[in-house]
Amino acid sequence: MNRDPRIDAYIAKAQPFARPILNKVRERVHAALPDVDEAVKWSMPAYMIDGKIVAITAAFKAHAALNFWRGQELRGSEANADAMGQFGKLNSVDDLPNDAELERLIREAAALARTAPVPRKTKHEPKPLMDMHPEFEAALGKAPTAKATFDAFPPSCRREYLEWVGEAKRDQTRRKRIAIAVEWLSEGKRRNWKYQNC
Repeated sequence: MNRDPRIDAYIAKAQPFARPILNKVRERVHAALPDVDEAVKWSMPAYMIDGKIVAITAAFKAHAALNFWRGQELRGSEANADAMGQFGKLNSVDDLPNDAELERLIREAAALARTAPVPRKTKHEPKPLMDMHPEFEAALGKAPTAKATFDAFPPSCRREYLEWVGEAKRDQTRRKRIAIAVEWLSEGKRRNWKYQNC
């Protein structure tokens, strides 16, 4: 049985009225789905099968909620407009369906989760690099360490330097940026190095 300690902490911090609701749902989920995984999604307890969300519970100041991930497709769990989830604002364990009905909904939600398509990530072509300004190219030619660092960077990092230098409107600004870029590149720094560890 996979129990996530973060969910224990979430339930312990919930309002006293919500704890029995959250514990009851957790107990019924584990009874209906012995192979369920627990996780925290969007800072709320989530129950998952094969990496797909089956249900999420949440506790608020004055109510709790149970949301089946594909709840609109479940028989007998019409969405409630008053609150998140299919059962409206839950104020006590009595607001939940009986154990048999709740377990039926959990198993049905798990079956729907297993049939959910896996989202495919589309591969995007990287933006083409700008042409290197001749002055920048000349400055890098005189600084082999800076040139080696620039060439070793991934395209996105090189693009940041090229755009920064290339977008300067005045020659004076461009020369200043080139000097700074060569200095930073000689030190192995990316263009926005100040913000790397924020």
